[in-house]
Amino acid sequence: MAKLDVNIGALQLKNPVMTASGTFGYGLEFADFIDLSGLGGIIVKGTTMKPREGNDYPRMAETASGMLNCVGLQNKGVDYFCEHIYPQIKDIDTNMIVNVSGSSPEDYAECAARIDALEHIPAIELNISCPNVKDGGMAFGTTCQGAESVVKAVRERYHKTLIVKLSPNVTNIAEIARACEAQGADSVSLINTLMGMSIDIERRRSRLSIGTGGLSGPCVKPVAVRMVWQVAKAVKIPVVGLGGICTAEDAIEFLMAGATAIEIGTANFLDPAVTIKVRDGIDQWLNSHGCQSVTDIIGCVG
Repeated sequence: MAKLDVNIGALQLKNPVMTASGTFGYGLEFADFIDLSGLGGIIVKGTTMKPREGNDYPRMAETASGMLNCVGLQNKGVDYFCEHIYPQIKDIDTNMIVNVSGSSPEDYAECAARIDALEHIPAIELNISCPNVKDGGMAFGTTCQGAESVVKAVRERYHKTLIVKLSPNVTNIAEIARACEAQGADSVSLINTLMGMSIDIERRRSRLSIGTGGLSGPCVKPVAVRMVWQVAKAVKIPVVGLGGICTAEDAIEFLMAGATAIEIGTANFLDPAVTIKVRDGIDQWLNSHGCQSVTDIIGCVG
């Protein structure tokens, strides 16, 4: 049997398969379908300082080989999470990771600080694709300065493993990754969704309530693999790859491109057991190719 364990900074994963935020709820929703302890980590849905209602419906639309969404980070806020959700998930035998979002660096930092106090949450993932309300709505993650401001503020108040989720809607994603690394990020994850749009030609309007949304699914995978490959060569910290992963073969592409671990998102909606199937498929591939460990193939494509 090949060794599947990997490390993201100080965070030890029993295997490289994690779930992508917003596609797996708090993990509990999938407990009837898989053994949650069989995953390397579960990244729970986006959490903000204050409750958010999200955007109006419709906020999901199917596209060719993917989907668009503009859910809008609907959640009940970090205090609700700490008081009501955390007690339900703290004993799940895997890495429970919280995705943190905000509207200002101070907002992110305060939310992260409250999660820092939770003993059984060993890491957070910062969603820097959120709009900066102080800067006319431009996403933090689209400029080095914006990314640095969030990571620096959070790093000062958060003391565990810090993963920063990068936006693909940029000219040079490697530059953004290096900026996050310089401010103390332990890892970067990519890609977040690509900005997209779909129009109902009979109704003559967008299929989403706010016009545009985030594109995910198999259609984004080649872009995601390319960006992971670029970033892995540009930084010294571990890279987590995601974007359109549906099979073990997909996951292996990301690992060979330089990802230390991967996240599965949209595919969870099609098959609630896909994460375990991908984990087992990686194991089978490694064994059939004579690999002793998953680390044998990480970054093997130069």
